[in-house]
Parts: sequence; structure tokens; C-alpha cells
Amino acid sequence: MRQSKLFTKTRREAPADEVAKNAQLLVRAGYIHKEMAGVYDFLPLGLLALNKIITIIREEMNAIGGEEVLLSTLQDPEAWKKSGRWDDTVVDIWFKTQLKNGSELGLGNTHEEALTTLMREQIASYKDLPRYVYQFQNKFRNETRAKSGIMRTREFIMKDLYSFSQDETSHTEFYEQAAAAYEKIFERAGIGAKTYRTFASGGSFSKYSHEYQTVCDAGEDTIYVDEAKRIAVNKEVYDDPDVYAATGIDKAGLKEKKAIEVGNIFTLGTRFSEALGLSFKNVAGESKSVFMGSYGIGPARLMGTIVELMSDDKGLVWPASVAPFAVHLVSLGKDGDEITKTADALYDDLIKAGVEVLYDDRDARAGEKFADSDLLGMPKRIVVGKDAVATGEFEVVDRATGAVAKKTRAELLVR
Repeated sequence: MRQSKLFTKTRREAPADEVAKNAQLLVRAGYIHKEMAGVYDFLPLGLLALNKIITIIREEMNAIGGEEVLLSTLQDPEAWKKSGRWDDTVVDIWFKTQLKNGSELGLGNTHEEALTTLMREQIASYKDLPRYVYQFQNKFRNETRAKSGIMRTREFIMKDLYSFSQDETSHTEFYEQAAAAYEKIFERAGIGAKTYRTFASGGSFSKYSHEYQTVCDAGEDTIYVDEAKRIAVNKEVYDDPDVYAATGIDKAGLKEKKAIEVGNIFTLGTRFSEALGLSFKNVAGESKSVFMGSYGIGPARLMGTIVELMSDDKGLVWPASVAPFAVHLVSLGKDGDEITKTADALYDDLIKAGVEVLYDDRDARAGEKFADSDLLGMPKRIVVGKDAVATGEFEVVDRATGAVAKKTRAELLVR
């Protein structure tokens, strides 16, 4: 992409109504646009990064047998009434609306009820199990106070996977596969070293659930970390002795940290299958309720966490796996001069070599281009100036470390 064709513009100052670092930087860099409190648009660069994250998640969900669907956002109240979660006193984050005939609908905040109802048509026998179904779907949650930029919003994309198993034993086997897949996702996204599988409350579903918490000063949660075993305990279950019996970790050796929840996995058991009539016939011909689990990751929340954790005082710093472009090519030339001709030719060659390139071909000062390059945060910056024309070697700057190297055209084209 040529930067001169990019409709978004960078901003020198952070918007006055944004407190979270992730929103400040993403707005300044032209990745997102704020519609209203808790509602953001993803602009071209932001959507590229978001889709890179979604691709990572999708690949890991497919690798453990996930089948992707897309369910409706509009929700039938009847299924939710059966589960007991339509009542605003039970779930206080509903967005509800009315049809012209006066009947009420909900905007989905999660999809256990909808998918459990759907699967009644697909599951009848033990031969139909297990099933692992997931989606990337817009969720709507009527948060009292939207905050933390794109990490806590009223409208957001969620990857929610639901597992359907014969019994707790087979469920637990998949649960651990999902946990391993989550660890791969966070490693590929560049935050694996800072992210811990964390014991947390299971709420109304089970005694415990597991969260994936990324240690970061901007986090809303408090966790207690065993760094050697890479296990953490959420503050809400910190005083529960059963946690330490189950994990074998020493409470006295834990370190208190602030953290951001980037994912969670729950054992649902038969809570929804019993309420909504999802059953199967086992080998003996007996009717049994399907044993379920749910597994969530918010791609935008993960994106915001990466920004909070990895950005610096100059701007964004993307890991290569989620960066909108691998390379930011910066030309210091003027129209028609040798610098511009050299940069144009290199841009064409990089594209032919399959390199994702953002090419700053604008008529702007060098200082402005370098400042924008730092703000946008691509992993590598290639500078084309007088020295490159004279020597045939190009300055390559690593955004994360600031290290500078000189490379020839041939070296730049080797992937």
C-alpha cells in the first residue's frame, strides 16, 4: 500500500477524551475511530492488524477440530428464559429491542443458549459426539462504564467456541487441548511470556474456570503468580485452600501482579443442555444430557493488550505476526529524482517477493516521515535516501530494538 493513498491521517496529540494508552495510540496512528463511549470503528490499518489476530485464533481453533459457524446477533428470548438468563436482574448487561409488533428481542452478549438450541437438531446419538463449534461474532454488552479503550467496549467481536461431549472425562480431554491452543495463540501474538493460565471462579457453572491473564500495569485484575510453574491465581479465589491443593503451588511464594484478562475457558457441564433439552442416546440406549464447555477470546481486547504491553514513548510496536505490514518503506526523495526512482523500484521488487509493504511515498519532511513510522509501529523500516542511491545499501531499522543494519537489495528480497 502506498501511504499517499491511505485516507487516514496520523495525529500528533492524543484525543482529550481517551485515558487508556491503547486507545490514545491507536487513534493517533489512524488505526481506529471512536464513534462514542465504548464503540470504535476499525480503519484500514487497524482492520489489517485485527484480521491478523483473528487468523491466528482461527488456525489454532481449526487445529483442535473446531468447526466455524456464524450465528445471528438477534436473540430469541424464549431460549434465554428457559436458561433463566433473560431477566435483567440475572444478566445486567442486556441490550434489548422491540419488533414493530411489540415482541422483544435481545442483542447477543454470548451464545450458549442459541447454539445449544441449534445443536438439538444435530445431536441425537453418542455417534454425533464430540462436536466443537466456534464463531467470530459481534457481541453487545450494556456496560455501565465503558473503559480501557478497545479492551472493554459495548460492541466487540468475540471468538466463542463451545464443546459438546458425552461426559466429563471426554470434556476434560478437550478442555486441555483448548488450553494448549490458547497458549499457542498468545505465544504467536507476541505476549506468551507475560501470559499465565490463571485459576478463577467458575461462577454459576463450576467451582473454577481458567482465565488467561497477561501481566501489565494497565490491567484491571489482580493475580498472584508462580513464575516457575507458570500458573497464577486470581484474587477472587486467592484465599481458597482447594486451589493450592489442586495445583500444588505454594501460596507463600506467589507474586502479586496487575494483569489483563485476554481469554477464558469454562466447564459448563449440563447447565444449558438440561435447561434447553440437548440430550443424546449413549451406547446402552440411555438418554443423557450433553456435557458442555465454552472458550472465549476477544481479538480486539488482545490487540489492545499488545499495544499496552509493547508500545513505547514513540508509538506502536507490533510483533511481526500481527503487524499490518512487515515493512515500512520510507523514501526521502522528491518527485522524479533518483531517490524516488530507487524507492519505487524497491517497492515493486518487495511486492513481487511477497513482502507486505507500507510505502511512505508522500511529499513530506524526513522528520515527519520518521515520526509517523515510529507511531505506526511496523516491525522494520527501510530508508531510501542519498546513501542508498550512492552505495546500493539500505538502512534497516528494527522498531522494537532500534538496531540499525545496512542491507543490499538482494538481501532485502530474501524472505
